[in-house]
Amino acid sequence: MHSTTISIFLHAIRIRFKLFKKKALARGSEIGLIACAALVGVASGCVVSGMSWISKALHHLIFGISDGEWLSAASIDNQLLVFAAPIAGGVMMGIVFLLLRKRRNRPIVDPIEANALYGGRISLTDSIIVAVQNLVSNGFGASVGLEAGYTQLSSGIASKLGGKLNFRREDLRILVGCGAAGAIAAAFNAPLTGAFYAFELIIGTYSTVALAPVVVAAIFATFVARAMSGDTFLIEVGEIGAVAPHDFLPAILLGALCAMIGIAIMKGVTFTEQLARKSSIPPALRPALGGIVVGLLAMITPQVLSAGHGALHLNLDTQNSLIALAMIFLLKATASAVSIGSGFRGGLFFASLFMGALLGKIFAFPVDSIMSGSLTPTVYAVVGMSSLAVALIGGPLTMTFLALEITGDFPITALVLAATISSSVVVRTTFGYSFATWRFHLRGESIRSAHDIGWIRNLTVDKLMRPDVKKANANLSLQQFRETFPLGSTQRAILVDDDDRYVGIVLVAEVYGAEVTVQEATLEKFIRYRNEFLQPRMNAKQAAAIFDKTRSDALAVVNNLIERRVVGLLSEAHTLRRYSEELDRRRREAVGEAI
Repeated sequence: MHSTTISIFLHAIRIRFKLFKKKALARGSEIGLIACAALVGVASGCVVSGMSWISKALHHLIFGISDGEWLSAASIDNQLLVFAAPIAGGVMMGIVFLLLRKRRNRPIVDPIEANALYGGRISLTDSIIVAVQNLVSNGFGASVGLEAGYTQLSSGIASKLGGKLNFRREDLRILVGCGAAGAIAAAFNAPLTGAFYAFELIIGTYSTVALAPVVVAAIFATFVARAMSGDTFLIEVGEIGAVAPHDFLPAILLGALCAMIGIAIMKGVTFTEQLARKSSIPPALRPALGGIVVGLLAMITPQVLSAGHGALHLNLDTQNSLIALAMIFLLKATASAVSIGSGFRGGLFFASLFMGALLGKIFAFPVDSIMSGSLTPTVYAVVGMSSLAVALIGGPLTMTFLALEITGDFPITALVLAATISSSVVVRTTFGYSFATWRFHLRGESIRSAHDIGWIRNLTVDKLMRPDVKKANANLSLQQFRETFPLGSTQRAILVDDDDRYVGIVLVAEVYGAEVTVQEATLEKFIRYRNEFLQPRMNAKQAAAIFDKTRSDALAVVNNLIERRVVGLLSEAHTLRRYSEELDRRRREAVGEAI
């Protein structure tokens, strides 16, 4: 009897466990999403540690530096090697370009674009290609960081996992954000920074549904990276005492200054790319030519090489003159713009931190002479570092938490927050883009952030229109039209010519309500919207704008501008209703309400 009771009890436990497992892994389950986020965090930590190790190994192998030495802070006696390495990297990037051009013609989608337009879908193969290109670029000394490769590969793994588990659109977008959060958290040993990087830059919004998985991914990635590499990114600012109210003014001014310089850097990258495109230089040769420029700059100072980790610490720990700091900044900005503009693969995340720190120390010179008892140059370096990163990358809270986590100093956080808000406001009001979204704009994409606008593209006119339209020949007499369309049979008729080309729309009520003479017994005076119509591939937002412009209740849909063959009719009321329904649906998905 006792054994039977135990068996029944164990059987009940197994049934409950199976039900719990089924519910946890069900599509749309928050528990299942958190579990997947933990796996993505582990994968992100491995990605960051692995890529970091490969990069350092390449630096050691190519430049001959010691294992514990950073490339940008190393003393390299062989100047020919410093000059030739970026060129060799450019040649390799050119070869990769030629190989990819034959096999993969589509553009590579990054996490921001994937979440904004494609519901979080990223090709893992493309992500691996980006990571390899980033390693080649960084490993041979091009002035780019590895953060682009970290986030791309980690997000690609997350997207692949979510796709295999058939995640719904909103959950897949969150999981991609988890991959990016894990990558940044592991790279800087800063889980809060990683989490808010995902919220501000990848997911595009903060929600309670996304909070748990994103934070879990960031924490797991940080633990894995610590266990595998043990590297930490910390800045010692020393004792700064209490932050006085008058200290906020120079911090806000520094933020605005970094915003303007950040815009100049973004335009410099664009100018380099446009110059390369307008020239007759084949795309496969451009990275090698960019490598020549980077190599020449590196012969002046190796601080322009790679991301700049060592150079950042070197300049924070030493007291350089104003001229020396300005020269390093100009050389690094030029090297970064040329590297990216010529075709090397990488990002400006760490480069923006390094250049921002230089700007902060430069800014400290005039402030120290004007304001007695001002903050130390290192504090201004941290403020400038965060401010320029906001201008180029975006995410004021992300960079504020980064300053907090890498310094461990709370008083600085308030200064950094004020400066990053200042930088963000100046960039938004005068320029409107971060580095990533600016490049999307140049490609013709309407992306200002990672907010999901891809569903709008799927809500197209051909999915909303009515194909059963009332058509009539434009040459009908008024009497013939009235016989064909009795009053009350339809609200409007679409007129076409003898070749079935769109002519315009006639409102049936107007035809019956007008008093006309025999000489006016044609439809000519009743034809509306002769050149106002919709096309099938327009989205609901574009259609709504055309309705508003033409002040029409309904418009014809024609197949294209050449044939002008009528394929349907769409009303403004139906368009706005469906658009509002989808907006409400996305809002409820974002906050986790049942749909």
